[in-house]
Amino acid sequence: MATMKRFYTQAVVADDGDGFVIALDGKIIHTPEGRVLRLTQAPLAEAIASEWLAQGDVIRPDSMPIMQLASTALDRVADERAAIIDQLVSYAGTDLLCYRAETPRDLVLRQEKVWQPLVDWVLVHFGVSLVVTRGVIPVTQPEGSLARLRQVIDAYDDWRLAALQSAVAATGSAVLGLALMEGRLTAEETFAASQLDETYQNELWGEDAEAMKFREALHNDITAIRSFSNYLCVKTCP
Repeated sequence: MATMKRFYTQAVVADDGDGFVIALDGKIIHTPEGRVLRLTQAPLAEAIASEWLAQGDVIRPDSMPIMQLASTALDRVADERAAIIDQLVSYAGTDLLCYRAETPRDLVLRQEKVWQPLVDWVLVHFGVSLVVTRGVIPVTQPEGSLARLRQVIDAYDDWRLAALQSAVAATGSAVLGLALMEGRLTAEETFAASQLDETYQNELWGEDAEAMKFREALHNDITAIRSFSNYLCVKTCP
């Protein structure tokens, strides 16, 4: 959605018989591709309506992350599902958590403490065994593990797949994306784990304003993804 002046006063959720829609002064919201923005859960629709109501004189799409995720689920995931799953499985081939530092010792220990329990978790929880290495030389993950991971991801419906795709892209890790979606980590813990190396460097050398701005945006994105996931499974969230 392009930036535009606000043209409405009310954002109201309604049940149209097939799901929940949002009307701006009586006009039903559509996705950027022209589909009716029809949601499966009333709380999700209410959250999106709240994003619209929170807009000022100018509508800023980047301040409506729940709306953006829902639009992605409707506009992209159904049509591109196979390609998205391929992309997510490929992340596991070079997963952030599988590439550890060789030095310094305190960073090595920090990675071991934070990352290894998550690598162990995907093995116990999903039966996905990932190879961990030190340094940047690529390692090949077992084909059986990647095949099992594909099964796990394919079991997600389009809505949760949209959220998972965003989580993996934000963190650079299929493991962290799944941990966030499955409730193994909070949004705050996911952000901290994904930024472990950067945080370590910042502790040593400080952080410039641009990097700080980027990290704040990333933190907000991860928080929004977890909120979106929670709205999808109000009765069954992990």
